[in-house]
Amino acid sequence: MPRKAKELSPLEVSRLTSNGLHFVGVVPGLALQVRGDARSWILRTRVGGVVRDIGLGGYPGVTLAMAREAARETRQQIAQGVDPIQVRKDQQDALRAAQGKRLTFADAVRQFLADKEITWRNAKHRQQWENTLNTHAFPVLGKLAVKDIELAHVLQVLRPIWKTKTETASRVRGRIENVLDWARVHGYRDGENPARWKGNLDKVLSTPSKAKTVRHHAALPYAEVGAFMATLRERSGTAALALHFAILTAARSGEVRGATWREIDLSKGEWTIPSNRMKAGKEHIVPLSSRALEILRHLPAGRDDEIIFKAPRGGVLSDMSLGAVLKRMGVPATVHGFRSTFRDWAGETTSFPREVIEHALAHKLKDKAEAAYARGTLFEKRRRLMDAWAAYCGQVIVPDSRGAEVLQIGRQHG
Repeated sequence: MPRKAKELSPLEVSRLTSNGLHFVGVVPGLALQVRGDARSWILRTRVGGVVRDIGLGGYPGVTLAMAREAARETRQQIAQGVDPIQVRKDQQDALRAAQGKRLTFADAVRQFLADKEITWRNAKHRQQWENTLNTHAFPVLGKLAVKDIELAHVLQVLRPIWKTKTETASRVRGRIENVLDWARVHGYRDGENPARWKGNLDKVLSTPSKAKTVRHHAALPYAEVGAFMATLRERSGTAALALHFAILTAARSGEVRGATWREIDLSKGEWTIPSNRMKAGKEHIVPLSSRALEILRHLPAGRDDEIIFKAPRGGVLSDMSLGAVLKRMGVPATVHGFRSTFRDWAGETTSFPREVIEHALAHKLKDKAEAAYARGTLFEKRRRLMDAWAAYCGQVIVPDSRGAEVLQIGRQHG
């Protein structure tokens, strides 16, 4: 049993300066522990037959009266069969667990992106993910714990952009859903995902197809392509050549600007675009017409990993560079619009099957029967299609009194 100690007054306690335990009386085992300039309260008592020193806080922050009250409560816990040290440890563990579970949405996004690092098609795809969430989600969700995010928070993000930027809003919704699913699997949140569409947000928001205003890329009528290409051939510069190549291959601007020499097989007349650079995430092989090959041969060959259409200072041309050529030429069309021009020309003036045309554009066929039929890529038919397109691009249609006359300008193949 702890020895009975003399009851000390607050003034006497304040004068205790020698190192060691100084028992202060009233409550058995209560002592002020002095270690140099540090002083703290200790309750020395038995817990389950073992002598334990239980800390009750520092002095003078914890006064003599407060220490005696805490010591009484602790001794009462022990008398009831409770280990106060284990209780305190359990409370600290629970606190640490709660703090660990309080992951903010911003931190969850960063961890999610890191975990998915190898799944991104390219660095730009990852950056798009991060940028859209930074811009639209973080102002509302960024500092919130993922466990606290509810439907109202998600709607606060989506409603301002749902009708005006529907495609972006739909992507943001899907990305929030993915991050919150990741958080649930990792134990940071429980319950339903408030960003889920089916059976959840679809009951609150209009469907994306009804909400969005369809914007078509401005396209040049195919009857004017020959005259445009004749003018384009007269322009110098890498961006003009890249635009020419994009039109002849019906490719997207980013696919052309990011093309490297490794992707080109001049002997076979093929351009193989890897899956990580394709919108659909699937490798696409483009048959190259003689004019497209001539453009490539006009350029100085580089190493396999070098960009074909280099920017003036090296590296990839900006996404505005090809459009700038059109703007300087005064052409009311977009680079992407030439894919529509190609589609209109092929569908309205040729007998090539629809699936061949769609495959040339690297479109995913919605019809399952067509998709199964096109699985072999219809490569030779696509080669004939692209040769025909290049030939058409080399013709200027001049109307006359008899209707329309085709006048050959320069090279027939564009």
